[in-house]
Amino acid sequence: MKVALLSDIHSNVYALQATLNDIQTKGVDITVNLGDILYGPIAPRATYELLMQHSLVTIRGNQDRQIYEATAEDIRHNPTMEFILQDLGDEPLKWMRQLPFDQQLTEEIYLCHGTPTDDLIYLLEDVSNGYPKLRTDGDIIQLLNGNRSEVILCGHTHIPRMVMTTTKQLIVNPGSIGLPAYTDDEPVLHSMQNFAPHASYALIEKISGSWKVEHIKVPYDYQNAARDAEKRQRDDWVHYLTTGTA
Repeated sequence: MKVALLSDIHSNVYALQATLNDIQTKGVDITVNLGDILYGPIAPRATYELLMQHSLVTIRGNQDRQIYEATAEDIRHNPTMEFILQDLGDEPLKWMRQLPFDQQLTEEIYLCHGTPTDDLIYLLEDVSNGYPKLRTDGDIIQLLNGNRSEVILCGHTHIPRMVMTTTKQLIVNPGSIGLPAYTDDEPVLHSMQNFAPHASYALIEKISGSWKVEHIKVPYDYQNAARDAEKRQRDDWVHYLTTGTA
């Protein structure tokens, strides 16, 4: 079985379309979507409608939850959230509310957005110094909280990475489809950067008892995404999208 891994689309329908086109050439059996799907100043509703044309196994991310949990005060202080909710309408909100926090895809493969217990915590990266540094093996195992799946698929950090723990568990983060860089102030001020505007996804396949992992960077017309972000006065996203830097 060959599995395609998508994560952190962030309303970037242009990157999503290019990625889905690429996946169609790979002989994939299952495509999974690891969350943070519609939050962003690009094209939330169009992203939702494109996803509805495809059969994906989907879990929710922290920013999916934050959309449907947004209070009137949250919306008042966040013009991007106001745009997202106006653009989406009711149907996508109902869809996001029913998405699971995590999923055991097969006996071997487990899906989560952040960690098995928290969608806001990075499983593989420590950002306490303001930039991503790989966590220690012991810290990663502790964050798995007893999950013993052979393969753990996660997102949230936007950084493509593959790690094998001393417990012989393979952890794969496919990176971000739609947002190659960002700066956030939680849990501390930090930046994530991929240094190129490409969409990132991954493929995993078990061959002769071992897992083959491919990280793939897909070019697309990122200027279209940047123009949409510019319309919503998100110059920070314009920079992220066009440079892959923060």
